[in-house]
Amino acid sequence: MIAVIVYKFHRRHLSADDTIEEFLQKQNNFMPIKYSYSKIKKMTRGFKDKLGEGGYGLVFKGKLRSGNLVAVKLLNKSKANGQDFINEVATIGRVHHVNVVRLIGFCVEGSKRALVYDFMPNGSLDKIIFSSENNTSLTCQRMFEIALGVARGIEYLHRGCEMQILHFDIKPHNILLDENFNPKVSDFGLAKLYPTDDSIVSLTTARGTLGYMAPELFYKNIGGVSYKADIYSFGMLLMEMVGRRRNLNAFADQSSQIYFPKWISERFDQGEDLELGDVTDVEKNVLMKMAIVALWYIQMKPAICPSMTKVLEMLESEIELLEMPPKPTFSPSELPAPDHGGISLATAPTMSLNARS
Repeated sequence: MIAVIVYKFHRRHLSADDTIEEFLQKQNNFMPIKYSYSKIKKMTRGFKDKLGEGGYGLVFKGKLRSGNLVAVKLLNKSKANGQDFINEVATIGRVHHVNVVRLIGFCVEGSKRALVYDFMPNGSLDKIIFSSENNTSLTCQRMFEIALGVARGIEYLHRGCEMQILHFDIKPHNILLDENFNPKVSDFGLAKLYPTDDSIVSLTTARGTLGYMAPELFYKNIGGVSYKADIYSFGMLLMEMVGRRRNLNAFADQSSQIYFPKWISERFDQGEDLELGDVTDVEKNVLMKMAIVALWYIQMKPAICPSMTKVLEMLESEIELLEMPPKPTFSPSELPAPDHGGISLATAPTMSLNARS
């Protein structure tokens, strides 16, 4: 009986390995390097230098024989059936863009799964904008350039590939920064592929991280799930970049600032100064532009949110040319009834940035 159990267990892993191998072999335009587990262990010096961890498993720093540094992502055993592994390789294998992390290789050995990526020496964006212990201080212009890079990466995922790639987990933690602070969208464990002409997609369960997940993932009556779910997440990320704080902070100095997006929206609505710290007029304009764009993309109804292409157009425009967004609602109970389809950029009024009546 023991022999039969061991045999079946072994066959099950062989079957999983075969499935992954078969999938990878079909990727004609992409074939990463296959590493043995012993090579993975060697390049990480026995998993000595841990870079981070999450629900997917652990990430370690490693070095290739060429001397290039890498980040090795080990999937935890609970996900060792290979589905998350295949999901990530399926999406990242189609992507070749300066603002998307590059997959170098993989390991499939029994229940062990590993992915090898380019090493990003400046870590993830959350460590830059949230951590008080981080000594790295980026200028407003650099933050703006990071926002532009992230937007370009997401637009490429939505429009630049044969299949539309929806990430479903855009957040500061999943934006990595290279040695020049160029941003790279990473972590495709929740991503889904759809035909580019699919405007509405089907999901059996909500996916993503609370605080960044689009409302339509929870409330089906406000609109279908589409690429705009990523755009909403980008809006939330952009808002956190403006405030250099988490959007929800129960320990904010003023109770009105506990939920930062609502506070920003009310300041614009009342024509008041944003009070974004000790910044120059030029820097203030940059932050105001980012805040206005963010407010367009954190709307409760996806019909109001423009495309990622429009994000880039707005970010690259002069601030005086930007249209003010409709005042966001932050819960379904605030939505007007009946539903008349929202406000489009084409019909939204152009508002003064100095005052709003």
